[in-house]
Amino acid sequence: MWRRSRICLATVLFLPASIVAQGTHVHGETEGLGSVSFPISCQPMVQKQFNRGVALLHSFAYAAAEKTFQDVAERDPKCAMAHWGIAMTKFRQLWDPPLVSTEIPSAQREIRLARQIGASTERERKLINALSLIYRNADTEAYRKRAANYQSAMGQIAAENPKDVESQVFYALALLANASPTDKTHANQKKAAELLEPLRRAYPQHPGVLHYLIHAYDNAELAPRGLSAAREYSKIAPSAPHALHMPSHIFTRLGLWDESIASNVAAKNAAHEQGDTGEELHAMDYLVYAYLQSGRDKEAGEVVLQVEKMGRLNLADFKIAYASSAIPIRYAVERGKWGDAAKIVPAMGAPPHVTAIGVWARGMGLARSGHAAEASPEIERLRVIEEQLRASGNDYWAKQVGILAREVTAWSEKAEGKAKEAVALMRETADEEDGVEKLPVTPGPILPAREQLGDLLLEQNQPGLAVKEYETALANAPGTRGALRGLARATEMSSDK
Repeated sequence: MWRRSRICLATVLFLPASIVAQGTHVHGETEGLGSVSFPISCQPMVQKQFNRGVALLHSFAYAAAEKTFQDVAERDPKCAMAHWGIAMTKFRQLWDPPLVSTEIPSAQREIRLARQIGASTERERKLINALSLIYRNADTEAYRKRAANYQSAMGQIAAENPKDVESQVFYALALLANASPTDKTHANQKKAAELLEPLRRAYPQHPGVLHYLIHAYDNAELAPRGLSAAREYSKIAPSAPHALHMPSHIFTRLGLWDESIASNVAAKNAAHEQGDTGEELHAMDYLVYAYLQSGRDKEAGEVVLQVEKMGRLNLADFKIAYASSAIPIRYAVERGKWGDAAKIVPAMGAPPHVTAIGVWARGMGLARSGHAAEASPEIERLRVIEEQLRASGNDYWAKQVGILAREVTAWSEKAEGKAKEAVALMRETADEEDGVEKLPVTPGPILPAREQLGDLLLEQNQPGLAVKEYETALANAPGTRGALRGLARATEMSSDK
């Protein structure tokens, strides 16, 4: 029999903002992860521990969740759902990449164990079968197709179990994971929010509900709706570094820099304490972005130095590679230090789309310093990476690298005196970039193409046209420093005229 009593994992649910901002988190009997009730047909003695594993899973604390589910499996060797949990920790749906190839065999083994043990309820059997779709034929079938099959299966489970909270929450997560970056109507995000908002009212301490609502609203259209969820999530799950960081996704969208800074300082400190380098760097990237947008260059520089002191990092891990590469690049580019940007050394041993941002920084530094000829090899290198990504089926990042290549090309044309060509190319690039949503890994483009278009027009003494581009850039990303500064200059120049 499923136990119907809800098990609360957090006795400290609402912490003062000052404590959260200092990165304080709690352990043991007062561990704060929120409240999850996921009834399973295993031995009653492991139910509370299983709930804890799911709560960790909902806050993307994957390593801790895996250990928790392993403990459940040891205490109850006949608990099939423990092996579902372990396999689920390998499926990081909103990360890039969502699956690590080296971990797929172990996840497949866990699914086989779950099936061999056998679940006692139809709901559990269907959950195990749904997850198996992600790992089945992983070496021959495209991930996108497998993810669509998983979403369909979760949708059926949610429809069959309308009163089961976790079925609804995991289905909402699947919708978010499969949302198309080019769908500016945000259909999947809105559908997920429709599932989650009623649950939020009924289960205000559920970490997954609040977490996934923030992701659903992490876009320019919906961000204002996510503000209350952002302010609640870190309070109900202060022991999870990602829960401390996640509110900054909404704060960033709305230009609330002080709140973003507090959120990411807390997350950075908590992740450092727990030895989670990827989460620590992710928070540091958002932190540097917020410092720079609010004009706190000194503090941003201190974070750059902290990254340099972290020593050798695992650049094969996309999350680590992206943040550690983006942080010093943001610091140089946002301040217009093109000489420093030209000296950037692209990350070796990192995924190609991470190497690309280093190549872009060098190309931008050279082109904007007037060295168009020297920027040419960097443009060609970006085009090679773009084709490499496209050939591997990574269309999203291929498009992003193509945008980077055209940005450098536009500034090179400007340096060569081809003013009209530069503006036309940058306008085309800005339109393309505006049509694609960013991924959660980044707070935003290191230098938005729309803002660059405004800069180009301003340098060509067309302040009236520049004003329109800066206003569009600010509509896309409120409160960004470069666009505000450019708008002020363009407005002043227009008034002078």
